[in-house]
Parts: sequence; structure tokens; C-alpha cells
Amino acid sequence: MTKIAFFDVDGTLVGDTSIPTPTTIDAIQRFQADGNLAFICTGRSKPEILTEILAIGFDGMIGAGGGFAAYGNEVLHHHTMPEADVRDIIQFFLANDIAYYLKSNSGLFGSQFYAEKIYETILAYTQGNLKKAADLMEKSRWFCDLIDSFADQAIDYADVNKISFINTDFDYQAIADKFGDKFEMFHMTVPFFGKESGEIAVKGNDKQTAIDIVLDKLGLTKADAISFGDANNDLAMFRACGYNIAMGNATTELKAAADEITADVNHDGIAESFERNNYFK
Repeated sequence: MTKIAFFDVDGTLVGDTSIPTPTTIDAIQRFQADGNLAFICTGRSKPEILTEILAIGFDGMIGAGGGFAAYGNEVLHHHTMPEADVRDIIQFFLANDIAYYLKSNSGLFGSQFYAEKIYETILAYTQGNLKKAADLMEKSRWFCDLIDSFADQAIDYADVNKISFINTDFDYQAIADKFGDKFEMFHMTVPFFGKESGEIAVKGNDKQTAIDIVLDKLGLTKADAISFGDANNDLAMFRACGYNIAMGNATTELKAAADEITADVNHDGIAESFERNNYFK
């Protein structure tokens, strides 16, 4: 019977380098070669799915934390934030010196000085260790380069899937309280962005919502679905799938909800789980 696997990206499919290991790539492709399906299921927007990830040959993609879903080239679901609210959020961030970037299927758009704010969060994360901070900043260079590549493109404020904010001084909970009635609020899942950074997404959209849409489209059930994740926003993904695997680097909450805990992202946890569960013929 066909299985379908959903893979979170950051902390699950890729580590700090944002490139999957050869062992991970081989495991997913072997899984597909045996007649199974593989989907990305991530908080990243479509432009953030790098060529090295797409080259694996996924059958479909869930992006923006559930705001977007596609099977091959067919868009199954796309829900954006109201333009007026996007502009209000931006004004709030500008007034409070909070950096942000807008995620849409057409681009990734950073606020002024967003890179400096990222460095501030990394420096705090490394407790002021300049060498470690420089190393992490270099590993994040692809992300800054991606944002910068859209710098001259006009922003369509009606096409925003999600807003991520980068922040060290303003209390995350105060931001969540301000916008939480209308939007889903998440802590940032990238550790070096710090505990005060986060994401704002369309309410009612999460990974479970999108997975349900995909399963219905393909005529599959929850029992046919497995998932791999590492962060608390993957709890919704776990609710949609019949068997759930937490990476060794996952949060305590996600591990508690998992059916299985595998090795961490840097030690090929996906491949280890596939082998242990005999998903290869």
C-alpha cells in the first residue's frame, strides 16, 4: 500500500547548512522508488525551498506553515493575509524597531536592517562569541542573499502568506497578544533567531489543514501518512498523520507526541527511521 511522508525542512530535512545530506537524499528517493510519495511540509515560503532541496524530486509541497499546498504543478490550497492587516503589522514593527521579512510565493522581502537584526540574535545566541556568531552568519548567508535578490522587485502586499519577525528586545508574548486574535502566532523554529522572534500566519491554516487537503486529493487516509519533524509547529503535522517521527534534536513537547524518536538531523535521522521501519523493499 502506498505511503505518503511529510518532511519538515529546518531541523529535520536540513541542518544549519540548509542542504540535505547525501544519505538523506538517497533515503527519500529510495522511499519514492518503492511507490511511495514524499512531500515537503514546512514553514518556509516557496522561494525559500532551495534548488538542492527541490532536486530531491518531491511529489508535492506544503509551504508557509500550511498556507500553501501543491501536488506537482497543481495548486491545491493558497491562503494569503489581508493586505490591510499586513500593512498594519509592518507599521507596528517599524514603530518598535522590530525587523521582519514578508513571505509570499512570488518573493521574500526583508525590512531595512533585517540582516543586522539577524546578527544581533545570533550574537545573543552564541553569548557574544564572535567566532561562533560569524560562522552562523556565514551559514545563513544563503538566506540573506535570497532576500536581497528580491530587493528591486515590487511587493504585492495582497500576496503575503506569512510574516516572520526578528527581535531581541520586544517581548514575543506582547506581539502574540496584539495579533493573536486574528492570526496564528508561532515562536521562530530556527534556534539562533532567539525566543523573542516569531511568525504570524493566517488563522485556521496549519500543517494539519494542508495535509488533510493533500490526503483528500490523493484518496489517502491518515493511516497512510507518516511525518518527520523537530519543532512545536510540527504538532499540527503529527495530528494529521498516522505515524510520527521526532528528530533527535526535536523539542521536548514534540518528542512526547511522537510514535518514534530517531537520530538528529546531522546524523541522518530520516534514513535511520526508514531503515528501522523497513520502508524500503
